[in-house]
Amino acid sequence: MRPMAQIAMVMNLDKCIGCHTCSVTCKQAWTNRRGMEYVWFNNVETRPGQGYPRRYEDQERWRGGWELNRRGALRLKAGGRFRKLAGIFSNPRLPEIKDYYEPWTYDYRNLTDAPLGGDYPVARPVSQLDGKPMKIGWSSNWDDNLGGAPAYGDLDPMVERVRREASDKVRFAYEQTFMFYLPRICEHCLNPSCVASCPSGAMYKRSEDGIVLVDQDRCRGWRMCVTGCPYKKVYFNHRTGKAEKCTFCYPRTEAGLPTVCSETCVGRLRYLGVVLYDADKVAEAAATPDERGLYEAQLGVFLDPEDPGVRRACEEAGIPYDWLEAARRSPVHALVCRHRVALPLHPEYRTLPMVWYIPPLSPVVDALTDTGHDGEDPDNLFGAIDTLRIPLEYLAELFTAGDVGPVRASLEKLAAMRSHMRAVNLGEESDPGVPAAVGMDPADIEDLYRLLAIAKYEERYVIPTAAVGDARQLEESAVPDTCSLDHEGGPGMGGDGPFGVDSGRRRLPLVPVENFHVLRRRQTADDEREAP
Repeated sequence: MRPMAQIAMVMNLDKCIGCHTCSVTCKQAWTNRRGMEYVWFNNVETRPGQGYPRRYEDQERWRGGWELNRRGALRLKAGGRFRKLAGIFSNPRLPEIKDYYEPWTYDYRNLTDAPLGGDYPVARPVSQLDGKPMKIGWSSNWDDNLGGAPAYGDLDPMVERVRREASDKVRFAYEQTFMFYLPRICEHCLNPSCVASCPSGAMYKRSEDGIVLVDQDRCRGWRMCVTGCPYKKVYFNHRTGKAEKCTFCYPRTEAGLPTVCSETCVGRLRYLGVVLYDADKVAEAAATPDERGLYEAQLGVFLDPEDPGVRRACEEAGIPYDWLEAARRSPVHALVCRHRVALPLHPEYRTLPMVWYIPPLSPVVDALTDTGHDGEDPDNLFGAIDTLRIPLEYLAELFTAGDVGPVRASLEKLAAMRSHMRAVNLGEESDPGVPAAVGMDPADIEDLYRLLAIAKYEERYVIPTAAVGDARQLEESAVPDTCSLDHEGGPGMGGDGPFGVDSGRRRLPLVPVENFHVLRRRQTADDEREAP
């Protein structure tokens, strides 16, 4: 056993309202600068839909993630070292700007500077890349709220896969329209194909918390990582000539603060916590022959923080005591391993993703109520899950490589929780058979309800802080009160170098991690007088 710790995330899709607040705040913090106009480390997609970039899930085209060779061993879908060396100066497996979208702004100056005339001046869209007038044709959320429209839903790669297996399950007729929102960030995988794809070794996975980062000094702009990432969450900064990606807001998490997208989420649907896993089992789990067995295989990698043997092994491996306690109280471990209601996104890519999702259940209650039946009655709910307007087969293609069983089990637990808690809240006698039907007891149901419905800030975000005593070794290249890169001397703000603008930049000024501890105390204080 080789235990390691990772900070992971769970998102409850039943709560996402598609407001894009997470995307906007992440944009302001991390990619609001030249060269990154088209980049969204966090985006919210409407499903069914093409996603961002368009059809990123079509790995037959983009060749992202891992596959098994004839001997059953893992290999990169985009090819090994020799193929990369042969195409290192020309990599055709890359999304183009039209697959993302051409970023634009508006010519607002024309509203004030236009000469006097008989018509009203307008602010025409202009490209942020070349400054020329343009016609808007696509964006990162262009199919927002159009999930049930044939014009876009038919182009979803997951819809195509479901139709090949069950042609009558996904129809885009008005009476069968369905949609839901899917927020996405970098998965910070246990077996990241982007790291394995990088020829210069610039991409790495931090051993202390599992966050995947890009060393800007070592990056040479080969863009193999963009191809290698099946989620297309690595981006190329065309101004600096460097790759950039979601950093899991590591200056904040080191101080015990949640990521910006989590902090600002209107629906409070994100959970952050520590997960312990056995690093020796990662490769074996990723090489599981049957794609539908990858979900269970990844669960087998995780370790129980309550197990005395696991705790001893973690202590011997140097994992701090506060990280073990955080893992024991982790909402992510509870939702993924104990309650098993959260599922990974596209496990068939074999990267073992660490951002998990609770599938949406909401439509079944409304649909049953509209038919005159009690939408919260367990007999009705359990029977109606297979006939959800969101087909189980579609959800299974997203979260369990097509295996409907874990998706149905997750939704049944959510339905049982609703039925049981309705009886409790109305003062009625709860039916003990409802929790038992999904393999839970009333205490488990109420624990799940507390976590999903009424959990406080400190219960949703259980993040161990970086040791203040080691602050000198943990100094980060950031400025106080923000985790932005948009500051004097930051990436994209320096001079020219041999590999693009800013590649020869000087080292960033160091700001101690204590600044983020001060920020944490100020953000979490109940009274402004308590803040420093």
